[in-house]
Amino acid sequence: EVQLVESGGGLVQPGGSLVLSCVASGFTFSNSHMSWARQAPGKAPGKGLEWRSALYSDGTTYYFNSVKGPFTLSRDNAKHTVYLQTTDLKPPDTAVYYCPQGASSDYAGPWGPGTQFTVSS
Repeated sequence: EVQLVESGGGLVQPGGSLVLSCVASGFTFSNSHMSWARQAPGKAPGKGLEWRSALYSDGTTYYFNSVKGPFTLSRDNAKHTVYLQTTDLKPPDTAVYYCPQGASSDYAGPWGPGTQFTVSS
């Protein structure tokens, strides 16, 4: 059973930075691409997602829809964990962040609980 658990959200001031984590289980993590996507708070998981970036199993980063930074993806295969480090945060970055398995925006689940951060002064 695929399980994804995101964490690391919270309240951050504009211009601040944050590292989100996603621990995965139920599949061969080292062979899997992993993505980060976000949506406005209050929506059902998977609805109205903005796909940000994918980290391929070989370490290559792919940006959806030419979205670029400032954020960095990384992974620790030994810990079955993928990270999203984001800097220079702005209020529009406020969202719930998910880490879907794979690198396709057609992903239909399962979804983790997501982790929300709010950018506000």
